[in-house]
Amino acid sequence: MRFLLVCLMAVLLPAAMGRADDAAMVTLQTADDSRGWDAVGKLMLGDRGFCTGALIAPQLVLTAAHCLYDKTTGVQMRPEEIQFYAGWRNGRAVAYRSVARAVAHPDYRYETGDKLDRVTADLALLELSQPIRLPSLFPFDTGATPVEGDTVGVVSYAQDRSEAPSIQEVCEVLAGRREALILSCSVDFGSSGAPVFAVHDGVARVVSVISAKAEVDGRKVALAVPLAGPLEVLRAELTDGKTASRIGAGSVSILSGGQGDGAKFVKP
Repeated sequence: MRFLLVCLMAVLLPAAMGRADDAAMVTLQTADDSRGWDAVGKLMLGDRGFCTGALIAPQLVLTAAHCLYDKTTGVQMRPEEIQFYAGWRNGRAVAYRSVARAVAHPDYRYETGDKLDRVTADLALLELSQPIRLPSLFPFDTGATPVEGDTVGVVSYAQDRSEAPSIQEVCEVLAGRREALILSCSVDFGSSGAPVFAVHDGVARVVSVISAKAEVDGRKVALAVPLAGPLEVLRAELTDGKTASRIGAGSVSILSGGQGDGAKFVKP
């Protein structure tokens, strides 16, 4: 994986030279500003921090896998420690939900020595305690992986803009492969798990998830995970987990669980 990303970064600068100008980051301060984007929410990780997540079904939130882990111990947080605040803006959310189950991609390894190795499978699905069904809030569809030169956008929260989401409507895929993307999008701590959108015929679809921020020869970039294969694996994991829970519900006793340690945003 390290070799793959080195190769991607090697083609970054030639690709970036001919790119269109990125749009500025705009804060979505009002209900009108946020219309159509309320399915993006703030993931509260206990009292220790936050990430960004996006509703892709009434009861499913997509985010980055590393958000679920204690950065010191490497232990995955308990689902009950996580809250999803859909459309969080200036102290209020459109909907509040607790998390019933959290599934990280089975190939994701938080304890890997090289942080770049985390990107390829840095995805997680959260099953909410109750679905969100509101006339003003629609889960996002997902779409095909963008390719080099495509225009995308990002909606995210971050450390200096944690009270309202911000949107960057135009940034570019500088380099991409099936396993990882390098984007010109502006991201910061807290943007982990933020949805990357492609807009076609006026419809925004989630095509990737922000995993990390990085620098290449002084240029700030974002690393993102394509959804094509990993999302299907996650859906299967969630389904298999439900089946296993039903089969073994009467014979399993939980003795202990790990404590989470806060919002994560990997900086390679």
